[in-house]
Amino acid sequence: MQSNILAVPFRKGTQLSLSLAIRQYISTKYDQHPDMFRQDLEVIDALRRDAVNVREPHPSGVARLQAYAGQLVWIGGKFPIDIGADFTWYPALGYNTERPIVHNNLKFELANILYNLAALYSQLAIASNRSSTEGLKTAASYFSQSAGVLTHLKNEVIPELRTTPPEDMDEHTLDSLIKLQLAQAQECFWQKAVMDGYKDASIAKLAAKVSDLYNEAGEAAMRSEAISSSWIHHMSAKHHHFAAAAQYRAACDCLEKRKYGEEVARLRDAVACVTEGLRESRGGYLHKTVVDDLNGLKRRVEEDLKRAERDNDVIYLNPVPPKPELKILDRATMAVPRIPPQVSAPLDYLGEKGEFGPPLFTKLVPYSVHIAVSIYEERRDRLVNQNIIGELDTLNERLHEVLSSLNLPGSLQAFEKPLGLPGTLVQHAEEIRQADALHRLQRSFADIDKLRAADLAVFEEGKNLLQAEEEEDAQLRRKYGTDRWLRPESRSEPNQGAKLWKQVADAEGWFANSESSDGVVRDKFHSIEPMLATLAGPDRGLLDFVPSSRRTEIPETLKPAIGRLRVAYNNVTRLEGRRRRKAEALREKARSDDIKSDILAEAARLERTQAVATAIVPAHFEEFFEKRLDSLYEPDLELVQAEATEQEKLVTELIRVNREFESQKKAMGDKGNREREQALQKLENAYYKYKELISNAEAGRKFYNDLSRIIGGFRDGARNFVAERRREARMLEDELNMPPLNNLSLGGQPGRAQQSVPPAGPSSNGWDATGYQGQQQQPQNTFLPSPTQSRQQVRSPLEAQIQSWAPAGETVAPQPQPPRANPMQGVWNPGVGIKFANTPPPASVASSSGGHPGNNAQQDTRQASGTWDRNSAIRFG
Repeated sequence: MQSNILAVPFRKGTQLSLSLAIRQYISTKYDQHPDMFRQDLEVIDALRRDAVNVREPHPSGVARLQAYAGQLVWIGGKFPIDIGADFTWYPALGYNTERPIVHNNLKFELANILYNLAALYSQLAIASNRSSTEGLKTAASYFSQSAGVLTHLKNEVIPELRTTPPEDMDEHTLDSLIKLQLAQAQECFWQKAVMDGYKDASIAKLAAKVSDLYNEAGEAAMRSEAISSSWIHHMSAKHHHFAAAAQYRAACDCLEKRKYGEEVARLRDAVACVTEGLRESRGGYLHKTVVDDLNGLKRRVEEDLKRAERDNDVIYLNPVPPKPELKILDRATMAVPRIPPQVSAPLDYLGEKGEFGPPLFTKLVPYSVHIAVSIYEERRDRLVNQNIIGELDTLNERLHEVLSSLNLPGSLQAFEKPLGLPGTLVQHAEEIRQADALHRLQRSFADIDKLRAADLAVFEEGKNLLQAEEEEDAQLRRKYGTDRWLRPESRSEPNQGAKLWKQVADAEGWFANSESSDGVVRDKFHSIEPMLATLAGPDRGLLDFVPSSRRTEIPETLKPAIGRLRVAYNNVTRLEGRRRRKAEALREKARSDDIKSDILAEAARLERTQAVATAIVPAHFEEFFEKRLDSLYEPDLELVQAEATEQEKLVTELIRVNREFESQKKAMGDKGNREREQALQKLENAYYKYKELISNAEAGRKFYNDLSRIIGGFRDGARNFVAERRREARMLEDELNMPPLNNLSLGGQPGRAQQSVPPAGPSSNGWDATGYQGQQQQPQNTFLPSPTQSRQQVRSPLEAQIQSWAPAGETVAPQPQPPRANPMQGVWNPGVGIKFANTPPPASVASSSGGHPGNNAQQDTRQASGTWDRNSAIRFG
């Protein structure tokens, strides 16, 4: 049974019907009925059940984990990451292996499956027969694949998790596990080289690389919150072991090459390394096999050192170089991460005859296609409304500004209709009355105010939640200090906090700009409100407002100029009318532009031709969007330029003709139509301003409706973020409030805490203040107390739960090390009080000074009692 290497333990997952979440999502988000995918729903449940139940090191588990992981990657392109299934997994390493982690996250599920695949490869390597060269090659391959899967998990899956990874999947933990698997793979190559009788120089290069990899694994483990003390001691011991083995083999090579002085120097360094490795065995953290390997190597190296020193002192007399002058050993790297192609490119193994079977839910419209349709529709509407219709409206506004500056059509109507009301004015007044213009605009403004108030209330709710959480976090930071309250502030939290606070700033800008725009629109309304009231009133009111002209007939000298002005004005009004009809036709064209069937055909083409190497995403349709928009709306974009050119020509002609008209009118000295002309022009301007206000009100209503969806999403995100932050704060506060280790009883009495004792000076038993008792006084903020002696050689501030050793192929859940496993707890220090035994001994038990070997076992079986008997033993604590 191999116990000198470590296996990555499995993460345990609970059973879950993924098909229920998928069925519910299809029912609510798609036009297709879930029963169309009944077989696929059964298959995905079966795949998950088989994958979650892989907890034994058997090669059949590899295919089950890979198949489910491949289907997860595939359906990730058809469903959102938060599909509605609460995936529950228990950590494999760290303090909280009994506390489940729950996420509604497909990437979290994929990360756990890949983690277990790496654990399976690791355990298959340990289960291999390492007593033969073929078994060593197999084990090395498994370790390399385990490192490859962990590398893929770290680089490709964890960055897309959209949430903080669990402790045993953070960067430092994965780095440590990757280096550990590579170190064990390299160790297999080293062992094979020894079996095959390679030269000592080659074996030394292999051993030196093994030492390096174990050292890198240990350094990463020191920065991890999940790697246990026993594992860190193991990595450190193996690092020193193979450093000694490398120097020993290099010394053997020196002996062969008659470099006797260097041989002695390298053997001395090997003895120092192996001695350093044996120091890691203090506290009982190392397995017996590892300690035996170190002791065996030490005996062999010391024997060779005695022989080499004797021979060199008596026969060769070569100078022994100091260690800094020794050449650094070369490294031979054999172990590298190997990512299985089924993991790096899982879509290549999906198909009717593929290793993973046919891809599931192929007839379901991918979620990315739905997103792509929304993107296209948004882009199309922006192109139509802003780049085409918006530009046409801008041209119309410029046209009305020119007409207003020329007093048209008022000046023309004053001569053509010197008495009564012009026909166009009567039509406009009737339109205003039927539309109930004043009340319509007032209702629109009231609706806009309600929408704005509702949006603002939702926004303030989300903002207040963030501010309240920020204040709570600041209070806790002041309470515990910045050196203990280490989590980032919400404004700098990289996953959600910074994004939410940016949304706060953006939303405040939106509300400020919209308030300014609303004010401009209302000012425009108030400026024309009296004229609208006149237009909406009876004809008698219009007749009273518009004075009659003093002239009842048009002078003969003005008729030609009026005729030319009427033609030019009619040309302009026909241009405006044509634009309105084109804009309405363009809106209808955009409404009937249904892209769904065409984009489904494009998605099928991409999947069929494998034009993309990963799952389909909206970015794959960019070229398709551009071609479609160009083919459908490029002529309309060109129309805008043509309209602008034609308008410029007509306006130039209108200005010229109007100048002639005004000059002739001035030459006649006619001032009798001036008041009528101004009244008619005011009413005409009010009518066109009313049209603009209707358009402005519709735009405002649409803006606040669209904003409500954005603000609602922000408020929901703030709720979830604040709830998660408060949960984290409670956990962190509970951890900080845990009693320090010097208040916890090491004597097995949970209800009684030891008194804190200041570090004592050097004692009679040889332990000083920096020894075991000195370390016992340091408080540790952990969920579970771990033996404090584990840090004497590792030099790290982190404490981790001790994991018990397991036989080959068996995974044991991390458990606290029993105190009695530490032999130093039997050493008494004068600075520690005396704790009396709990119960009186049986009559057959002698005093502690003269007992028999069986007394200790009998004393352990005594029942508790609160009174000390003078005949009972004294326990030193």
